[in-house]
Amino acid sequence: MSELNLSTDETRVSYGIGRQLGGQLRDNPPPGVSLDAILAGLTDAFSGQPSRVSEAELSASFKVIRDIMQAEAAAKAEAAAGAGLAFLAENAKRDGITVLASGLQYEVLTAGEGAKPSHEDSVRTHYHGTLIDGTVFDSSYERGQPAEFPVGGVIAGWTEALQLMNAGSKWRLYVPSELAYGEQGVGSIPPRSVLVFDVELLDVL
Repeated sequence: MSELNLSTDETRVSYGIGRQLGGQLRDNPPPGVSLDAILAGLTDAFSGQPSRVSEAELSASFKVIRDIMQAEAAAKAEAAAGAGLAFLAENAKRDGITVLASGLQYEVLTAGEGAKPSHEDSVRTHYHGTLIDGTVFDSSYERGQPAEFPVGGVIAGWTEALQLMNAGSKWRLYVPSELAYGEQGVGSIPPRSVLVFDVELLDVL
């Protein structure tokens, strides 16, 4: 590759556009994606050249790949659901684990003596969230900044647990997917994932 001159705003923005596109493709790559074909498509479109593939061919191929990706996503979600159910079943047998009627599980790491929030209250918390394999997806501890939010404005598993906690408490929550992000997932959280949170209730606001 020839040496790039990235000394101007225009060239840096151009490079940034390419980085953004590349990052999107890296994070969610279509099966068998070809960088050479992507670059050819970009070059042809940018220079006003006619498409080398007809609209009908493109539409048919997009459908094939979309169907493959949907099938792969469904298989991953099914696997995540099975792993989550097995994890919760084993976890429920451990000493110190409380299982609620909703399916939410928790263990008390530190027992506080402050007030319990209601559904209408807001709270200040520190938290650390992982998947069952330990992958961290969010952590106020890592950001170094507590989070504030309404008790009724978070996932159902949190809303239920927070109303049982005294300020000053720290609990570990094991949240079934139906009390978290369910079939859709969000961000780096796959669909149908069981989530594990360490939640420290700092204050009721």
